[in-house]
Amino acid sequence: MKCRVINNWQVKGIIFDLDGVLIDSVGVWEKVDRDFLTKRDIPVPENLAEEIKSLHFRDVAIYFQENFQIPESIEEIMAEWNEMVYDEYARKITLKPGVKNYLNYLKSRDLKIGLATSNNRNLTKAVLKNNGIKDNFEVITTGEDVERDKNFPDIYLQCAQELEIEPEECIVFEDILAGVLSAKMAGMRVVGVYDQHSRNEWTEIKENADLWIKNFSELIIREYEAPAL
Repeated sequence: MKCRVINNWQVKGIIFDLDGVLIDSVGVWEKVDRDFLTKRDIPVPENLAEEIKSLHFRDVAIYFQENFQIPESIEEIMAEWNEMVYDEYARKITLKPGVKNYLNYLKSRDLKIGLATSNNRNLTKAVLKNNGIKDNFEVITTGEDVERDKNFPDIYLQCAQELEIEPEECIVFEDILAGVLSAKMAGMRVVGVYDQHSRNEWTEIKENADLWIKNFSELIIREYEAPAL
């Protein structure tokens, strides 16, 4: 497999986060959280989004059960959330500007492409299929595949392992600070992607990422063939 040079980095694979990086969906989840708690006459804490943004899908359900004394089981909470958002993921949520063209560009350059998302596999596949990009990914790693959340590098390392490339041969695209720091901890290059729902972290994201972009349409790629690492 040939190594490619992107932004003067020799790489063999790209790993993307999903929500907030490839798709505009974070607002959907904030509404789900509000509706879920309001339905039960539970006040919505102002810092809720900040508290749960790096957690996997199941871990968020555990957080809700423990912090809001929800009587339903973890499985019942997740099932209710899935029911609330499935139509959004399967039919309504769209890609961010420039995403599809960039994915096709990477695929044409013989780069391996993976997805590392805290979301669950059912919703992930639905939104990828609806937007016509499911086949762009060789590997899809979700929060269901690793024990720890995105405060740890596990999901990125798992995705790289399944792609059969070394961490230092990867670039990760992330929109939250915890993800940026964990991907760096994994030994990978990181591109910070702006999302309005993590705008409060944007200064720190820019300080810690190797590169940052506002959207994929502005991404400048400088490529040439180089010997394999």
